[in-house]
Order: sequence, then structure tokens, then C-alpha cells
Amino acid sequence: MQTSRLIWRWAVRPLEGYSVVELGMWVAAPAAATMLADWGADVVKVEAPTGDPNRYTLKHVGQDIDSAPPFETDNRGKRGIVLDLRSQEGKDVLERLLARADVFVTNLRPGALERLGLSPDELRGRHPRLVVGTLTGYGWTGAERDRAGYDVSAFWARPGIAAMLNPAGEPPPGIRPGLGDRTAAANLVAGVLAALLRRERTGEGGVVDVSLLRSGTYANGNDLALQNFFGKRGRTRHRTEHESPLYNSYRAADDRWFWLVGLEGNRHWPGVVKALGREDLETDERFATGKARRGHVRELIAVFDEEFAKRPLDEWAERFDAEGVWWAPVQTLAEVAADPQAEAVGAFVEQPGMGDAPPLRTVATPVAFWGVDEKPRGGAPTLGEHTDEVLRELN
Repeated sequence: MQTSRLIWRWAVRPLEGYSVVELGMWVAAPAAATMLADWGADVVKVEAPTGDPNRYTLKHVGQDIDSAPPFETDNRGKRGIVLDLRSQEGKDVLERLLARADVFVTNLRPGALERLGLSPDELRGRHPRLVVGTLTGYGWTGAERDRAGYDVSAFWARPGIAAMLNPAGEPPPGIRPGLGDRTAAANLVAGVLAALLRRERTGEGGVVDVSLLRSGTYANGNDLALQNFFGKRGRTRHRTEHESPLYNSYRAADDRWFWLVGLEGNRHWPGVVKALGREDLETDERFATGKARRGHVRELIAVFDEEFAKRPLDEWAERFDAEGVWWAPVQTLAEVAADPQAEAVGAFVEQPGMGDAPPLRTVATPVAFWGVDEKPRGGAPTLGEHTDEVLRELN
């Protein structure tokens, strides 16, 4: 199979020939448009004269640094133009861009789009073949549709994810930025592609409506399904009393953490005890069956903690693999960046720097197309870099 991927290396990217206009800022909509750009679409990013605020993301938190790697990651391969949409001239140029586009991607709030004459209904009336992809915090309906929504608020906090990460009564944990944004971005891309596929059959565009709130409730589907069925939340437990000791985190002698992934307890139990060198546990009446282990989770986790603290992780890795134990290391970001398997699956790419900046090694989009060159075609545009070029195309 590897050979066939090499033979067809220079196949056409799947979205070659499609045109996308992005009116977005921060992460969610720009990340979606970057996927489309990586996959071959010609993406024109429209910014206000002040620029996408994500250009200055490090300055927002008090750092005196001009570079913005997150912005470059979520805006590579696009052509960037500046339009003042408060002016009629700016609106006219955007209208001409949309007239020739296949897709419009935006994460402006509903009220802002309506004030600009860019609501989905208005756009569809003027451009019936256009696929309009909107990514909002709280959707287009309901009393809170114009509430500001970032991923921490609309994806993590509001849909109940943050409340489930720690045991009940504990404060919610710190949330890393952009995780919910990129999840919603992938949802938007999936919807846009489905709408384009339908347009191929019907000739009509459509509206793709993705919100951080609905993306978050979908991501939290397991726990919400239990809540809806039983009328109460599942229990999030401390690791020392986790209901499945074979599906829990542990620390090795070198202070490196790892996760056992023995979800099917009876199936994975023999391999774990063999790797531990503790076959005696199989006949211990407290642990001999899945039901017995469930009644003695604290005792079993304490045994595991004591045993795993005797050897460094590399030794446990050899033992686990020899016995077919399912596990994974809890890696630091530095370890992820140097992970040979992450490199093998194409998780990282090197893209040209923005302007005169040096090349940037960053994350790839999450989908690989066999036989297609995945190298980014360009870096992120400097503010207004392609304004003249695009205006010439529009005469």
C-alpha cells in the first residue's frame, strides 16, 4: 500500500478549482478555511484594516512579541486582502468576490452579518449556488444567538464538558485554547463538503450552520445520553477510585505517566498481571473476576501504583508490548513534537513563514488523501498582502 501512495504522489488535490471567501477571525472559521486551502481550494481571506485579532494573539496576553505561530497555522495557503466593510466600496468588492465563489465561510455573529447585508438568506437570494458556512457560538436561533462565544465558553463550559472533567464539587480544570474551535472547524468543513456534493446533483447551494454549543453537546454525547436516560450525571472519579483500574493512569519509577487502556476488563486482565509479574493476583478473590475487581477498585489501584513505581516507563513499555497490553504514554508537547509515529502519520508539516519570517513547523490538517502532495502551498498572508492582486482579478 505504501508503494501506491508514492506512485500517485502528485495527484490533484481534491478541492482544486473551488473558490472560497473567508470573513473570519480568531480560530474556528479560519481553521476551517485552512483545511479547504490545504485540500486545494483558492481561499481569499478578507480582513478589516486592523486585521484579524489572532495576528496579535501573544500581545493580547502581555507578551511583546510580533510573531504569531497560532495565526500562521490557521491561515496558511490563503490570499489575504483588506476591505473596509463599513464603506460601500468595500461591500461592493466583497459582493463581487462572492459572485464568483463556491463557498463563503464566516464566524461573525448573526447580528453583525445582518447589519452588513450578509445573512444567509440575503446571500442565498443574491447567489443561489453559493454554499454559506457559518460558525457561531450559539447558533442562529434562540434568545442568545448574538452572545459572544469562544471555545472555552460555548464549547467547554456551556455544554457541560468542563463540569465532567473533575469529580463533582471540584473546580473545573484549566482549558487549553483552540481545542473546541478546531473541533467545530472540522464539523463546518464536513458540512460544507456535503453541501457542495448536493450542489453537484441539484445545482443549488445551501447554508451550513455550525455552532460551538452544538459541537460541544455532540462531543459530550456519551455523558449527555446517560443524563437524558437516567436523569443524572455519570460519576467522574479520582484516579485512586476509578471504577475500571485497567482503564486508568499510572506513574512509573521515572515519574512518567501512562494510561492503561484495558477497556474490556476480562480480556485484558491476564496480560496486565503477566506484565506485572503478579500472576498471583489472578487467584486473589478480590480481583479474580470483573465483578470482584469492581468491588475492590481502591485496593487494586493501590497494588498497581506500588508495582508500577518499581520500573521506568521504557521497561514497562517492553513488558506491556510483549504481553499484548493496550497502553499509551502521557506525552509532553516536546515528546509529541518528536514522536516518530506522529511524524509517520503526517501530523506535522513545514510551511513557509509569513512575509520574511523563517519557515514554521506546525500541525497538519487531520485528513490525509493518499497520493496527494500535502505540503502547504504558502504561508499565512501578511495583512493585505494580496489586495492589489485580487482587485486586479476583479478589474
